[in-house]
Amino acid sequence: MSQQPPVRSTRSPSARPDASMSLLNNVMDHSLDEGYAEAAARRDAQEGGLPRTLRAKLGLAAGLVLAAFVVTLGAAQARISAPVVAKEREELIDRIDAETATADGLENAVEELRAEVGARQRAALREHGGEQGELVALLSGATPVSGPGVKLVVDDAENSESDGGGPRESADFSDTGRVRDRDMQRVVNGLWEAGAEAVAINGQRLTSLSAIRAAGEAILVDNRPLVPPYTVLAVGDGTELSTAFQDSADGQYLRTLRKDFGVRATLSGQEEVRLPAAPSLIVRTAEPKAADAGKGNGQSTADTGKGTS
Repeated sequence: MSQQPPVRSTRSPSARPDASMSLLNNVMDHSLDEGYAEAAARRDAQEGGLPRTLRAKLGLAAGLVLAAFVVTLGAAQARISAPVVAKEREELIDRIDAETATADGLENAVEELRAEVGARQRAALREHGGEQGELVALLSGATPVSGPGVKLVVDDAENSESDGGGPRESADFSDTGRVRDRDMQRVVNGLWEAGAEAVAINGQRLTSLSAIRAAGEAILVDNRPLVPPYTVLAVGDGTELSTAFQDSADGQYLRTLRKDFGVRATLSGQEEVRLPAAPSLIVRTAEPKAADAGKGNGQSTADTGKGTS
């Protein structure tokens, strides 16, 4: 019996629901290009196939070991150099001490030589001063003196930052409550004018050649700085000297400083005050120039009457 051939269906197979998204399916199925995948596999093979976390830990450990080595090396170098630095510091301190001792020795030598020169000058003045030797010694400050006199203490105002007018209103007196060099100049000149025979400020004997000047905020007497309060001692008749000074223009100037600017000043008579000799003695004398006899033509040189110093 003959068989009938199978009957083929003429219907086409049904399409997939995502047939229209073939490009997106291809991208999803092959997200990593074959070239990139091959390169990643080759790199893993070269690195031994270690996981990334293990490599990160090994790198961190290597960094820590390197940092510890650097710190250890720095500490070792510091420990090695510490004795050298300490030795250099001790040597520098020794040099400073030695130079300071040398400077102190030179200063003491200068003071000794100054005292010796002053003693020799005073001795020569007493020996060759003639009838007025004592008077010259007194005026030049060559000898210490004592006797009745006055004591004047001048000090800055308690609040020395105030401003004001009057005799101290100038660029040089921005702080009107402080005692200045010209204030002390007027005080000393007023005492001399009132009849003082000898004057000293803070133990510094004044002579006719003494200078009272300023260096910044300090007052210098013969280039030696003084600090307030300024104690002025003057030898003379205490009562007359005090009265004459207070009635003088310089005494009124001091009262103005007290009243308007708060400068503190007290004046009192003393039964006895002691003043030291001046630290340096300078004596200048003048003598008439003698007439010189003329030479050759019999003419003589007339005396001009001018002195030499």
